[in-house]
Amino acid sequence: MVKETHLGEIILRRYEKPYEMSDRELMKKVCLSLGLLQPGDSRDIIVDIMFILEEARKNKSWLSSFEIRDKVEQFRKDNSLESRGLAESNIRRQLKRLQDSMIVDKKENKYRISEFESLSYIFHNKIEKFLLPQIMERVKEYLGKLE
Repeated sequence: MVKETHLGEIILRRYEKPYEMSDRELMKKVCLSLGLLQPGDSRDIIVDIMFILEEARKNKSWLSSFEIRDKVEQFRKDNSLESRGLAESNIRRQLKRLQDSMIVDKKENKYRISEFESLSYIFHNKIEKFLLPQIMERVKEYLGKLE
């Protein structure tokens, strides 16, 4: 029996243009657009993790998972959001997903947005130019085999 293991994955969604919305709502749309959050998912802790990491990027700060958890907890409290998903194991799991997506770097148990670059730069250079062409080429190989 052969186990089917994917080598890369990408989910992209298109939403309406980004009109007037809060910074958190904007980050939520980014997470939805990049497949980091599923539509209708009430477990949206990834949005706040990304928001905290984006704020840290502006200050060129590395954060531990504990610091991220504490900042997310305070952010959720300040915005009257439920405190679900704040377990340390869940925070680390979400950070691992962001690492696997090439959005976050880890060094000595501290995290940052990759190379303190903007999310648009990361999308363009790591996802659009690097990951997407590799995935598309492999799909074409499978389609070619069908012919």
